[in-house]
Amino acid sequence: MSEGGKIHEATVVKPTKGPIQALDGFAALNEIVDAARECVVVHSVERSKRKKIEAYEVTEVARIKAAENLLRGYFEQVFAERRANFGELFSRLDQGMEQGNGEVISAALRSIVDVARTSPLADLGDLSQIRVALDDPDQVWDL
Repeated sequence: MSEGGKIHEATVVKPTKGPIQALDGFAALNEIVDAARECVVVHSVERSKRKKIEAYEVTEVARIKAAENLLRGYFEQVFAERRANFGELFSRLDQGMEQGNGEVISAALRSIVDVARTSPLADLGDLSQIRVALDDPDQVWDL
């Protein structure tokens, strides 16, 4: 029955001339077997590729985490050192102000400005060199 009054038209295909030969059936079976084999091979190759990608992912994530830990430790040390330096310099500034000693005040302010001008990132240098060092398993890091 047609849907919504719509008439479907089609062409009727006539059967092939003569009976189907056993060799035709065997050839069709061979094509199916070959296609299945190719499918299995492709599946195996793609699974191997996925395994390699997963292994690469694990390796890169481990490298990134190692770099993160290294940089985190570096920044903790550098900023702790800077915090201590600023604390000491501001203490000296306070002492100079309490004593009314202009030389101590001037020296403390100059030192505070000098320390503030330097960036902890400037000491890292070229970040591409850090990447090369991170890739080197024999690299020794001194903090």
